[in-house]
Amino acid sequence: MQHNVLILDFGSQYTQLIARRVRELNIFCEIFPYNHFPDDLSTYKAVILSGSPFSVRADDAPHPDLSQIRGKMPLLAVCYGAQYLAHFSGGEVAPSNTREYGRANLSYIKDGEAFFEGVDAHSQVWMSHSDTIKTLPTNGVRLASTNDVENAAYKIEGETTYAIQFHPEVYHSTDGKKMLENFLVNIAHVPQNFTPNAFVEEMVSELKAKIQNDKVVLGLSGGVDSTVAAVLLHHAIGKNLYCIFVNNGLLRKNEFENVLDQYKHMGLNVKGVDASDRFLSELAGVSDPETKRKIIGRVFIEVFDDESHRIEDVKWLAQGTIYPDVIESVSVKGPSATIKSHHNVGGLPDFMKLSIVEPLRMLFKDEVRRVGATLGIDAALLGRHPFPGPGLSIRILGDITLEKVRILQEVDAIFIEGLKSFGLYDKVWQAGAILLPVQSVGVMGDERTYEKVVALRAVESTDGMTADWVHLPYDFLMKISNEIINKVKGVNRVVYDISSKPPATIEWE
Repeated sequence: MQHNVLILDFGSQYTQLIARRVRELNIFCEIFPYNHFPDDLSTYKAVILSGSPFSVRADDAPHPDLSQIRGKMPLLAVCYGAQYLAHFSGGEVAPSNTREYGRANLSYIKDGEAFFEGVDAHSQVWMSHSDTIKTLPTNGVRLASTNDVENAAYKIEGETTYAIQFHPEVYHSTDGKKMLENFLVNIAHVPQNFTPNAFVEEMVSELKAKIQNDKVVLGLSGGVDSTVAAVLLHHAIGKNLYCIFVNNGLLRKNEFENVLDQYKHMGLNVKGVDASDRFLSELAGVSDPETKRKIIGRVFIEVFDDESHRIEDVKWLAQGTIYPDVIESVSVKGPSATIKSHHNVGGLPDFMKLSIVEPLRMLFKDEVRRVGATLGIDAALLGRHPFPGPGLSIRILGDITLEKVRILQEVDAIFIEGLKSFGLYDKVWQAGAILLPVQSVGVMGDERTYEKVVALRAVESTDGMTADWVHLPYDFLMKISNEIINKVKGVNRVVYDISSKPPATIEWE
């Protein structure tokens, strides 16, 4: 994998967004904590310093050693990075007279500057800082200003070093992507060769070299990540990939059969294991959500391990880990980088003694979908909503019984099929139904009823970190509510969840 661009993270909420914007330019990049550089910097063509919640004037402010980078390779410093370069290189950073948050417009751009080539003279940018650069660092040249921020952008003469006090990575900076392109392509001359086709070609070659004739086992979930990982591995090692799809009894209605049928047409070697009785037996009488998760993770490992041992001489465990999982498991405040190893299997026990292979660990979710399309995976599968690992167990509030699972599966099926038939499914990031631990008085015919309440949930999001509830049409909600109450025995009331994340989470447990 060509490294190309190194992003040093100072703890900004926008660091992943910088990486996403760089990747959109078909340029490969990686994020590292500011105090945990990669071993070999020679493979990188440019470096970007992120923003930070810290002030450069604080005693505990991030303080990187840039001696291997500064003046030796193209460097772009964003927000905190720009203030850091000024503060420690002869300039002055001080509290701003006004807190500089939100939209601003450039009021001055220095003529003939490559960094601002093709950028509108009054381009909107996004500010997010309470300090400001009063005096530029030694050899600093002002490149741009806003009405409130004189030194909104500068460069250092004699170096390929650029610094900006605004965030080009957020959508509110209307020409931000163009500025990143100007810096990376026109100034740093970074190649734009990171495409889905190139990734597939390179990864298949890498997997062949790494695994050779060894056997690999992969726990399929039916979701996008594990499916794309499986197809990539299948291209590389063919019949030596053994996929296991476990039914924990908490999947959506008919999902076990439907997913197995879907995989059958993809040429994958998949074994379906129906362990639903085992899971439901272990969960009997358990109401605490965290205990439910732990039980499901433990039983999954036991079932998966049993099945893995039926395959002789397995050497590798494949997982559908993606890049946000990797980034979020590395601490920006300490060099100890502990990478999670349990994204798809709920925790890998030592006794399995398998080496890990994660073909998607450098990709964002949208990139996984593009790679899947390149591999020819069906668009309907690639467009599937995320589904929680513990399944319906965390959508049944309280203890879990076979009857509650049946009710929720029926309700969920009506809701999801309704979204599809109304053309709403692809406009929603994730949707599902929740069975509440309360009963409600109702009237059906001439009889009084005392039955269960279900809540419907639909959110829009890009990565699941934040989410807004979806404004589903009233006529849709009316039709779905009527259908659920008329067709699902045991339910007499339907409500719609209009909470956003934060403060609420997407799932109820």
